[in-house]
Amino acid sequence: MKVKASNEVTLTFPSRSSNEGFARAAVAGFAAQMDPTLNELEDIKTAVSEAVTNAIVHAYPDSIGEVIVKVRICPGQMLEVTVKDHGRGIPDVEKARQPMYTTGGEERSGMGFTIMESFMDRLAIRSTPGRGTTVVMRKKLAPRLKSGK
Repeated sequence: MKVKASNEVTLTFPSRSSNEGFARAAVAGFAAQMDPTLNELEDIKTAVSEAVTNAIVHAYPDSIGEVIVKVRICPGQMLEVTVKDHGRGIPDVEKARQPMYTTGGEERSGMGFTIMESFMDRLAIRSTPGRGTTVVMRKKLAPRLKSGK
């Protein structure tokens, strides 16, 4: 079920490693309007970094493709981040979610999904081989008291 967002933004960029930092900063900047704690902001940035890096490294290993990042502010102080690609897809999502599993060579730790799951409240992965992957992450932010009101 699609939840109505009070605000949202969509970023589309080429799958170049230099764009990972851009995506991380852009999501953090957008999330700032929710007045997150520094710890919450770091968690979000880390999870976004992992998801975008996965799309860059695994979806398009031999080419440059498109990465789409959508950030939504949902009711109940919920931030939703979707990272989507149209790359090679994941043949076995459950296997890919296992710690230490990687298709990215020995320089990769295989901890991307595990890290995303530990820093966010919810992680959903949909993938079709040859068509791409969509990762949806949600984090409920602590309500903050507004001073002076």
